[in-house]
Amino acid sequence: MSIYFYYAVFSVILLLGLGGTLWVGFSRRNREGDQTYFQQTGVKWVRLTSFYVIAIALGLLALVAYIRSLL
Repeated sequence: MSIYFYYAVFSVILLLGLGGTLWVGFSRRNREGDQTYFQQTGVKWVRLTSFYVIAIALGLLALVAYIRSLL
């Protein structure tokens, strides 16, 4: 595969992350404030941790694919 494919995949992931962050940050619920924000924090930590685990795993797979393409 071409190196430009990896640049494209990386760029799409970055743009999706940016879009998701802005979407949450500027949501109406976030602007008005959420009174229940500090409730059920355990569930939120599990969800956030799972997002990071998935992102790290996908990042490592992309790194391995990139290194294998160089060999």
